[in-house]
Amino acid sequence: MTETLRNLRVSEMPPQHAADPKTPAQQRARFFNSGNAFNVQLPPVPDMAFAEEPARALDPATPTGMILCDISDQLECPFPATSPLVLAGYARIRAGESLNTDPRASGVIAYVIQGDGTTRCGDEEIAWAPGDIMLFPGGAAQHHETGDSDAVLWVVSNEPQVAFEGLQPPAVGMAPTGVVHYKAADIAAQSDYLVANAEVGELPGYAIVLSSEHNEASRNVLPTLTLAMNTLPGGTSQPPHRHNSVAVSLVVSGEDCYSMIDGKRKDWSPWATTITPPVSVHSHHNGGDSRAMFLIVQDGGLYYHTRAMGFEFAEE
Repeated sequence: MTETLRNLRVSEMPPQHAADPKTPAQQRARFFNSGNAFNVQLPPVPDMAFAEEPARALDPATPTGMILCDISDQLECPFPATSPLVLAGYARIRAGESLNTDPRASGVIAYVIQGDGTTRCGDEEIAWAPGDIMLFPGGAAQHHETGDSDAVLWVVSNEPQVAFEGLQPPAVGMAPTGVVHYKAADIAAQSDYLVANAEVGELPGYAIVLSSEHNEASRNVLPTLTLAMNTLPGGTSQPPHRHNSVAVSLVVSGEDCYSMIDGKRKDWSPWATTITPPVSVHSHHNGGDSRAMFLIVQDGGLYYHTRAMGFEFAEE
């Protein structure tokens, strides 16, 4: 050990190397200690809303293509990301045109904001309409086609997670999901039943959790992602709470709605994508008369699997 290192506190020491490496494998070894190993400084996940991106996606002048909610520069990620493990964006497909999407992910979620069309994935085809939700396996491209009107889809995947680990999408037939279609009418019927029949105080909120036969046991939509359509009746609020997972949400409907995130108000806007940072104390509020709806993707499956979800009610 050099004299320079002897004058440093152990928490200030740079990474240490093997003293006399004899092989390339030994040269690659790095050593930290309990003083300097846990002071990694990463930028926090921001509390923010994407309003410009949906406006562009819904603009008739915007050409067919993907519009990502990418804050990789803020997160210091070398790959596109909305949160460290989730990437959201808007697929715009002009009338009579098509778009191919093939995220490097284990699975892909798509919500139909406007328009009618079809999506082919492998040997299956879905005919979709506004309010439908689709789930596609990773490793199989999706071919989207529209009819006589423009279409916009909200598309979410765990592409950053796969990129972070330097992995490849699953081989055909090996993805953790098949093709799944959640019809808008079925989602609405489930939401209506829940609101009408849940006892006051029985639930932390009115949420329809979407899963499939592949992930039924875990209740997740993908092994590391959860998907829920949350309902907030007019004039009500969801109690403040926190959890370890990030929430990437799509504002589906609601007037005079907002969220409180660590004491700061965030107003909703139509079709905006919002980020609720992990462990932040947050609540959702509907100041209007009509029911509000928001679709939430969380990396909660990861935390459920590691037994570390950390959900709790909190004081704002």
